Amino acid sequence: MLIDTHAHLNFKAYKKDADEMIKKSLDNNIWMINVGTNLKTSQCAVLFAKKYKEGVYAAIGLHPINLDTSLMKIKKDETEGGHLETEFDFEKYKMLAQSPKVVAVGEIGLDYWRRPKSRKKQQEFKQKQKELLLKEVKLAQKLNLPIILHCRLAFDDLLEILKKRKTLYRGVLHCFTGDWKQAQEFMDLGFYIGLNGIIFKLDLNKVIEKTPLDKILIETDCPFLTPPKFGEARNEPIYIKEVVKKIAQIKKIDLKKVEDATTKNAKNLFKI
Repeated sequence: MLIDTHAHLNFKAYKKDADEMIKKSLDNNIWMINVGTNLKTSQCAVLFAKKYKEGVYAAIGLHPINLDTSLMKIKKDETEGGHLETEFDFEKYKMLAQSPKVVAVGEIGLDYWRRPKSRKKQQEFKQKQKELLLKEVKLAQKLNLPIILHCRLAFDDLLEILKKRKTLYRGVLHCFTGDWKQAQEFMDLGFYIGLNGIIFKLDLNKVIEKTPLDKILIETDCPFLTPPKFGEARNEPIYIKEVVKKIAQIKKIDLKKVEDATTKNAKNLFKI
């Protein structure tokens, strides 16, 4: 069995065939966690999880680029999952997390990719994301759930925020794109390293070689980051097998070792 720890079958890319994709994955002994990026996609992830007795779980959260900072114009199709929210509704997300199929708060974090041009607006933009992150970390701690972190062009700020809290976290740094030193720092804080199709696009060999197998989680981030083998096709959970093969190749170990270890890691972190 494999567990795709970061999927988005709750996105509009699967509007017509999400259940078909889920059943196809389960038939191939691949379980999944569908990850929310705003209230709407979080609700959808929970609904999918409730439909299936096992193998389908949910994470709920507000992605940093889905926070409406009113500091720059963002097209609807540039957001993660469809719409912006002016603020984080703590109580609504808390209520949503009452479902036993909700296994994490995420994806949350910092994303400085689409940022305002002026320095003053950039500072305000970053501050609003940091404030959001702290609220969502507080929610996760209140619910005793792990967190799924998103980080793009913001590793220094994210590490600074996490270290200031002086606590050991439970969670994963999703779609890791940093260097080995940063990977070590996140692992020291209690995080797993999430690997997906990005490893076919960026040179993360050193990170993969050095990261202990018991600290790695596998994911697809579908519909994004499709492995090269499938061209420009929409990604899906079943393609997680290609990520496993690549990790085994880089680490020069048996494929089954990667399968067994990453499945065990996911079960341990998300309590599934």
